[in-house]
Amino acid sequence: MRIRTSALTAIAAAASLALTLSACGQDSEGGSEKGKGDTKGSTVGIAMPTKSSERWIFDGANVEKNLKAAGYKTKLVYGEDDPDTQVSQIENMITQGVSALIVAAIDNKSLDNVLQQAADADIPVISYDRLILGSKNVDYYASFDNEKVGELQGGYIVEKLGLKDGSKKGPFNVELFAGSNDDNNTKYFFQGAMNVLQPYIDKKQLVVKSGQTQLNQVTTLRWDGGTAQKRMDDLLTSTYSKARVDAVLSPYDGISIGILSALKSDDYGSKSKPLPIVTGQDAEVASVKSIIAGEQTQTVYKDTRQLADVASKMVDAVLNDKKPETNDTKTYDNGAKVVPAFLLDPVNVDKANYKEVVVDSGYIKESDLK
Repeated sequence: MRIRTSALTAIAAAASLALTLSACGQDSEGGSEKGKGDTKGSTVGIAMPTKSSERWIFDGANVEKNLKAAGYKTKLVYGEDDPDTQVSQIENMITQGVSALIVAAIDNKSLDNVLQQAADADIPVISYDRLILGSKNVDYYASFDNEKVGELQGGYIVEKLGLKDGSKKGPFNVELFAGSNDDNNTKYFFQGAMNVLQPYIDKKQLVVKSGQTQLNQVTTLRWDGGTAQKRMDDLLTSTYSKARVDAVLSPYDGISIGILSALKSDDYGSKSKPLPIVTGQDAEVASVKSIIAGEQTQTVYKDTRQLADVASKMVDAVLNDKKPETNDTKTYDNGAKVVPAFLLDPVNVDKANYKEVVVDSGYIKESDLK
């Protein structure tokens, strides 16, 4: 059974990881063996997927900030959604002698060979947010409760349509979108959402008019908003010429913006044709603005500052021969091993609570939302 903690518990657990750094360290060109403890001043390699997504820019910056505060040097790279580029970047960091690696995979099945190189060099690997698959050389996993993300999205649709409290019976038309098929999180997001939506689909209170209900029918390669916009355009043309869309399950803000563009091009958002419920994830500035404007309806906030803190402290613990804090040692089987994980809790955000959750917490500046 997956263990879930509240966001406050997650912060406390992460904070309990003491940053014990030795007085004598290596320079940024020298590697450091696991558990040798002589790590202060050594370099941690950070491989992030792309700068095209606001959240990954924040993730990279926050991981760097935490590691530097703990006395480490860093090397941060972005693979720009090209798996081969990311592999090459990781190879280069291994050659340069980094002490540890934090990797948010672009293609979670493409890293086995390069992670074997890391293992041969005795470099520990933290899988960041996206679980790396098929490799035994993944030491720990830092992420959010990804199934709960989907449950929040699906639950929001059910609640706002009036199905949860029984005030409305439907049927309502809903279309389903999922993330990239090469991201392991995609199946968890979708599974969580369908755990909530499927009973209403079975009772025909929710209807997927396109018939596209299987994960492999609704994925969006590289989480690309343009790809999602095209698919939504096609759905509107093929299925909704004489019907309206009442809700769209979108797993990510960038996809949501693409979906909304398609909907508005089909006259949704006018007085006679209100926009459907559209979910999202990551609380990106553009989507929070869209929520305030009454377009996108919901997003799932994941405080990546906390995630960066957890991953950084995992690295520090491993390099200092300590066992990192985890709260899930059963769920995340990558096909080669069950990877011990620390999961943080996501939070629902809509127009009613965005200020309290993302502005008052300092995650987004209020001036950025003007």
